[in-house]
Amino acid sequence: MHELSICNSMVGIVRKHAAGRPVRAVHVRVGAMRQIVPDTLSYCWTLVTESSELADTQLHIEKIPAKIRCRGCGREQVLDAPVLACPDCVGQPVDLVEGDEFLITTLDLAEV
Repeated sequence: MHELSICNSMVGIVRKHAAGRPVRAVHVRVGAMRQIVPDTLSYCWTLVTESSELADTQLHIEKIPAKIRCRGCGREQVLDAPVLACPDCVGQPVDLVEGDEFLITTLDLAEV
């Protein structure tokens, strides 16, 4: 359950960027290939923030599907399964275009 250590790191980042201002929500993007379980991340967020100034902060997770681009034909496709292969050009190398992200995108800060 590496999501727990990820949430601990996120708390540090949020505190740094909030600079003492109250935080209402944290928005993150999680790619399908990142090996982070969004429900577990949400649960761990509540665990690491429950006794802190971030206890009421909501965690909003945007799930980003994995998308590949074939180097041979240039076709882009969202993956249904973690198979990094072009359905048209079998055997051609592909690049992962989306789906490897893990980003804190925005913080919603309360008015003080």
